[in-house]
Amino acid sequence: MAQEAGSLSPDNDADGSNQDSSGETPFADEVTMRAQVLDIIESILEDAEPRSEGARNKLRELLDARPDDPEGALLQHLLLTRKTAQPATNVPVHLEHASLHLESSDASRTVLVPVSHDVRAGIQSILADKLLLTAFQPVHSLPNGEPIGVEALTRFIGEDGAGADVWFSEAAAAGLGTELEIAALHCALMAAHDVPENMFVALNLTPATSHDPRVRNLLAAAALAPERIIVELTGSLESLTAHSEAEGLDQLRALGLRIAISASGAAMVSLDTIEQLRPDIIKLDRHLIEGIAGNDGQKLRARAIVELAREIGADVHAQGIETAEELQEVTALKVTAAQGYLLGRPSVHPLDWSAWSVRAQTEPQRAG
Repeated sequence: MAQEAGSLSPDNDADGSNQDSSGETPFADEVTMRAQVLDIIESILEDAEPRSEGARNKLRELLDARPDDPEGALLQHLLLTRKTAQPATNVPVHLEHASLHLESSDASRTVLVPVSHDVRAGIQSILADKLLLTAFQPVHSLPNGEPIGVEALTRFIGEDGAGADVWFSEAAAAGLGTELEIAALHCALMAAHDVPENMFVALNLTPATSHDPRVRNLLAAAALAPERIIVELTGSLESLTAHSEAEGLDQLRALGLRIAISASGAAMVSLDTIEQLRPDIIKLDRHLIEGIAGNDGQKLRARAIVELAREIGADVHAQGIETAEELQEVTALKVTAAQGYLLGRPSVHPLDWSAWSVRAQTEPQRAG
């Protein structure tokens, strides 16, 4: 759920802590977060609801006072809105122990980090007043390049500028990683309502969180058809086998959704584990994709994974595609689908998600 890895996602690094599993390399001129913040601000100010006029005026005042810091102005606005808002409705699923509370802001695509009553003090000390939202990155079929799905990636809005990997790591270290992952999952499922119906939605979860009863309940209650849902398990493949029995993967599969796992170029010892888990999708991550065009060893490892996938009936997706050469190599390997900055950057805007689907219907298909 993503592990820029969303889902939502924890990343596929060895520690499995990063919530951006797209595997992309950051660029110095990256302005994605600023654009997303401005988009949210615009959506709030365009709201014509009379009851929120006072809140919109306050936001304008904050922006005037902090013209060079829209992130800080938005964060302060959402915190003020939360303090004056009515209590949010609980998530409509059956939860064990304490209920999971989600507090909504003006912007429908953002939620405050939720906490159960049992851990409120702890979560506030680690993730106090942090906001999260969901970005989606398109996944394209190969060789024709048609957008067929999206991967959910978690984004945080905060004045300190810390990335998703930092906050998920700190939450995990404080014993609150599952709470935050479930918050991100809920956020992604809500945002997925605006994803075109002909596209799947991939949601990232760590193995420990994947078998939490609340995850199954959230997925079972989701508005998405089960066949449109892919749960990508991130982190060490060896840690996944402990959750492959009835209380883990089998319960998720019983919902009718698909399971994906990542095969890193640094984890070839896990081929036996892949065969045991028999996922529906195997993902080649950035560790294996980067530089593959000029590295015969990486080509051999990728080819071995593709062959194993064929034997167990799994599709193969490549992520972190940043160059035309990398795309050419994975296409030649007959990889099923691909994603990456070359093919489409993550976006929080539903108009972008719809545009990906529209282009798939109107543009000529690319040759292999």
